[in-house]
Amino acid sequence: MQSNVGKTDKIIRIVVGLVIVAYGIFAESWWGLIGLIPIVTALVGFCPLYVPFKINTNKSAAGKK
Repeated sequence: MQSNVGKTDKIIRIVVGLVIVAYGIFAESWWGLIGLIPIVTALVGFCPLYVPFKINTNKSAAGKK
């Protein structure tokens, strides 16, 4: 499993994830748990949805195979 999430992508994922979680808490809804998905993918550095589309935002690993 090679990292395919770059630095800017990680920051965006964490911010979006925290917003979704905060909304879930505010709205008292379980839907806020969906915000954990972008947070986890940012912390792990790998997004499984990028694989079939061959997307790689990690510039340091883009040239490596």
